[in-house]
Amino acid sequence: MSKTVNTVLGPVAVEDLGKTLMHEHFFFGYPGFYGNSLYPVDKDEILRASIETASKLKAHGVKTVVDATPNDTGRDPELLKRIAEKTGLNIICSTGYYYEGEGAPAYFKFKQALGTAEEEIYEMYMRELTEGIGDTGIKAGVIKLGSGKERITDYERMFFKVAAKVQKETGVTIITHTQEGTMGPEQAELLVSEGADPKRILIGHMDGNTDLRYHIRTLEHGVYVGFDRFGIQGFVGAPMDSDRIGVLLGLIGAGYAEQLMMSHDKVNVWLGKSPEFPAELGSLVTNWHMTHIFENIIPVLKERGISEGQINTILVQNPKQIFGGNEE
Repeated sequence: MSKTVNTVLGPVAVEDLGKTLMHEHFFFGYPGFYGNSLYPVDKDEILRASIETASKLKAHGVKTVVDATPNDTGRDPELLKRIAEKTGLNIICSTGYYYEGEGAPAYFKFKQALGTAEEEIYEMYMRELTEGIGDTGIKAGVIKLGSGKERITDYERMFFKVAAKVQKETGVTIITHTQEGTMGPEQAELLVSEGADPKRILIGHMDGNTDLRYHIRTLEHGVYVGFDRFGIQGFVGAPMDSDRIGVLLGLIGAGYAEQLMMSHDKVNVWLGKSPEFPAELGSLVTNWHMTHIFENIIPVLKERGISEGQINTILVQNPKQIFGGNEE
């Protein structure tokens, strides 16, 4: 029987995922956005903007998008379902909480002090993955984890440990956030040491780090690594795309093409008031959109000798594999 993955419209065979972006956000808000009553969430505008973006993605052959928005940053599975219904994209929804520094840690830190946090996180993951999110009936398809710059806090470690336990029981795919490309090897080591399957783990935002040896240290754990912030340059510690491409080419040349993913981490619509970037920074993020890879990055990769087959491995075969494709 074919392996399947939960999408917001129900299970889809992994063989049918096709070209996949593994880390994007149709909408996202930093915790607290809902407190600014001047900027209420406009779901119709989000739907309009998402349909427009989906049309561009489909023109480049994209069939599947993993929406990496965690529970505490505005995740709305029913709105994702509306987007999928209107566009025909496979959209995979996440369960999880953002990293401590930019998430909403107060709730589970309180439960952590009471000694009940891990049990509750386990219940949350399992319910959202196997029964549905709230009363929507929409099941999450991945667990989203995150850690801050240069350390994994005790709060963040709770989520990693429980995610590994749930992954052992359900086979769910885990995707992560690394802050500025730090703690990649440590995230991988922690998850694998807790019993998670490295072939079902994507360590995200590692393209924030331009040290080839650091990437290899992460990849040696058997996990996938995400070059999934293309278009973000000059802020949140992000290098220039040209530097990312250099590291990506080095890893492909070193034989790691079958462990790499590409995406943008694009926020298509900001919840609350959209950020206003200073002019110099704004010019650096002009290409931060969900088709940048196809319009600007892949042509450069091909000029540098990367084959269509290798690109297909990164965008089609690797996403299929991380969701269990070709498993016995």
